[in-house]
Amino acid sequence: MRVCVIGSGYVGLVTGACLADSGNHVICVDNDTDKVARLSKGECPIFEPGLAELMGANMRAGRLRFTANLVEGVSPARVVFIAVGTPPKPDGSADLSAVEAVAAGVGQALSGHTIVVNKSTVPVGTGARVEAIMARHTQHPFDVVSNPEFLKEGTAVDDFLRPDRVVIGADNPEAAETIAELYKPFVRNNKPIHCMSRLAAEMSKYAANAYLSTRISFINEVAEICERFDVNVDEVRIGMGSDARIGYHFLYPGVGYGGSCFPKDVQALADTARSAGVECQILDAVHRRNQKQRALMVRKVLDRLGKDLKGKRLAVWGLAFKPKTDDIREAPAITIISELLEAGAEIVVYDPEALDNTRAVFGERLGYSRDAYEMLTDVDALLIMTEWNEFRSPDFDTMRARMKQPLIFDGRNIYANDTIAGYNIEYHSVGRPVVKP
Repeated sequence: MRVCVIGSGYVGLVTGACLADSGNHVICVDNDTDKVARLSKGECPIFEPGLAELMGANMRAGRLRFTANLVEGVSPARVVFIAVGTPPKPDGSADLSAVEAVAAGVGQALSGHTIVVNKSTVPVGTGARVEAIMARHTQHPFDVVSNPEFLKEGTAVDDFLRPDRVVIGADNPEAAETIAELYKPFVRNNKPIHCMSRLAAEMSKYAANAYLSTRISFINEVAEICERFDVNVDEVRIGMGSDARIGYHFLYPGVGYGGSCFPKDVQALADTARSAGVECQILDAVHRRNQKQRALMVRKVLDRLGKDLKGKRLAVWGLAFKPKTDDIREAPAITIISELLEAGAEIVVYDPEALDNTRAVFGERLGYSRDAYEMLTDVDALLIMTEWNEFRSPDFDTMRARMKQPLIFDGRNIYANDTIAGYNIEYHSVGRPVVKP
């Protein structure tokens, strides 16, 4: 099938490369000509495991190419995916300007019947808006379908190739079946393709992300209560998660969620609800709790080292909002580092993939290290903000020997208290008793 994907971010690139890998001929369109030039050379602009290799293989096979010309991509396509960003506005609502601009451009570029698929995360009712905009710019027949993505950064390629489920929202059953045909190669393991109304599909994406965010904020609130009563939240997780109705997924206390999805989707769903007169007590609380987690980590550092951090040197392991990505959008580490800099601290940072993106934000206000151990020389404390695998079994003796004082603030609870207790290190985590030398 001939497919066009508009937008070459995480969702667009993964969608385009994976659809090409199943035999479709895919043209990816992006209005950033420099990005298109790099992509056309086989350069992947983001770190996502397996994506660069998938792109290269399908480009060499002639099934995947890139262009900045919208007409070139849209005109021959039977299916056009819209995969552009919908960032939050200051009030929390989703900014649909890119989606609306693309809808107008696609309408002008149509050359025959086309199925236009909203892959971007959009509020309920956006499909109808896209339909209305396109209708003003074309006389050709078209269908607008909702096909929300459920990709996790760091495992996005595998998530697309082996999805838990595929959700397709369409008012025309024939359009839904065409999109289902695209996905059938990826669900040969009998995972479901759910066809539903377009409105329900749009709501499904927001509802799923909001629920997962709620679980994270809930366990973080429980963790703060545990700290006040000297209870280990790890034990509470066992007591909760072993209930089959609850389970362990997304019940990991820490400094909160980040990235390009959960923060904006929780706020966008709440904004959508308010526009319909619904008071969102739970969603608003989820967002507030997540912001509080970052402040709590800053407070722990200030309570231990003093409110004035001038003369204090801190090291930070982990900058990306999660492992296996270089994405620092809404990353808790960025907020926490900013506040500690305001308190006067000197900070040196390390991340396997996100150093360049972090330098683009902070410039020379930070020190940047390529060696996770060397950077610990004479630091007053280490903060762990991302649970990269390489941090899970470090050389604690070397760490302690290099540090001015053996003090760790772990925002991801990657070490067990009883493990670290034998290394003469002071250890502060989330929702667990402090380990002291």
